[in-house]
Amino acid sequence: MAKKVQSAQAVEEKDREKWMARFQVRLAMQPGVDRAIVLKAVKDVTTHCAETGEHPRAAFGDPDACAVETAARLVPADQAERARRRNVVTNAIDSVSKRAGDIAGL
Repeated sequence: MAKKVQSAQAVEEKDREKWMARFQVRLAMQPGVDRAIVLKAVKDVTTHCAETGEHPRAAFGDPDACAVETAARLVPADQAERARRRNVVTNAIDSVSKRAGDIAGL
């Protein structure tokens, strides 16, 4: 019986780790989010779950949606907008470079 309990705990811990990993990646992908914001958000989630014993999914829901909401809360709107514009320009340059390479046969 102890093996089943240990196995259930291992499965729950693995699920927590997967939720946190997905949350971190999705949060880092949001415009204007830097390392400090990711670290703060992870600390907030970890602290809450440690204090309440809740699973992150029960406390915060879907990790993707939580990442979007967290970014909106922690990143000033003007900073996020600048990052969005910068991303659009960077993506356009990358696209043109790729097409030029394709045409040149590189």
